[in-house]
Amino acid sequence: MELNSQANENDHKSFRVQGGLGLGLNARTSERIAFVLLGLSAMLVAGFVVIILAYIVYNGYSAINVEFLTEIPRMRMTQGGIYPAIVGTVLLIIGSMAVALPLGILAAVYLNEYAGETRTTWLIEMAINNLAGTPSVVFGLFGLALFVKYFGFGSSILSASLTLSFLIIPVIIRSSQEALIAVPKEYRESSLALGISKWQTIRHVVLPAAIPGIVTGSILSIGRVAGETAPILLTGAAYFLPRLPDSIYSQFMALPYHLFVLATSGTSIVKTRPLQYGTALVLLMIVLGMNAIAVLIRRHYRKKLQI
Repeated sequence: MELNSQANENDHKSFRVQGGLGLGLNARTSERIAFVLLGLSAMLVAGFVVIILAYIVYNGYSAINVEFLTEIPRMRMTQGGIYPAIVGTVLLIIGSMAVALPLGILAAVYLNEYAGETRTTWLIEMAINNLAGTPSVVFGLFGLALFVKYFGFGSSILSASLTLSFLIIPVIIRSSQEALIAVPKEYRESSLALGISKWQTIRHVVLPAAIPGIVTGSILSIGRVAGETAPILLTGAAYFLPRLPDSIYSQFMALPYHLFVLATSGTSIVKTRPLQYGTALVLLMIVLGMNAIAVLIRRHYRKKLQI
């Protein structure tokens, strides 16, 4: 009996060891497959980005020169440059971010730090989600009715910037909320334990720690502002304007609308093809430049937090 019990126990041990090895091998195999699939997905995305960039650069680099970047368009925009469109795009980015960034951060602070889980908060969250999924042309119609007509700003940089600021506020709110949630609760508790008020804690402790995440949301917003066409088409962008805007109430040219005009106008596509891709390349360079500045700001604050 003792021999039989020992044999049965040895069989059970052997079965457990073999089962454990089998499970271990299966887990390792699944992990390797997952890593391979993730790597292939990343390479596929990076490959598409490289192909798009290479295609734009190949077709547009021949149009890039000093005249193209510093002069106004001429001859139905088949000659000259895109300087007014560059200035208009930069002004749109600055104006919309100046309005949307503080409003978005303050709204995120309220929702994350002050508002509890109430029905009102739930309704606000639903409104933000709906705004984030609203087509940009709807924002353009809203800006046309409110800023251009009702407030009397006319077709101008101000109307277009305010419209685009409403377009990107949901993105900034969401990214700011995620950044605030990521700040450890110990930061808040330690500050409050020292007798510091809640607002001072948020201002001097929570927000500095959340700035890298907030800047990430700003980067996404900059790209969307620079590339939108429908909202500015309805609120201030001009088809052809051979001068720079002299105030925030002036019409303007912008790179995305200029690119749209070149691609859909009745002029010969042979003449405008390099200009189209050159305009797209300049727009891409502006977005990348703005993003690079935002990345440097984020890196600065991350190093500051590590110190």
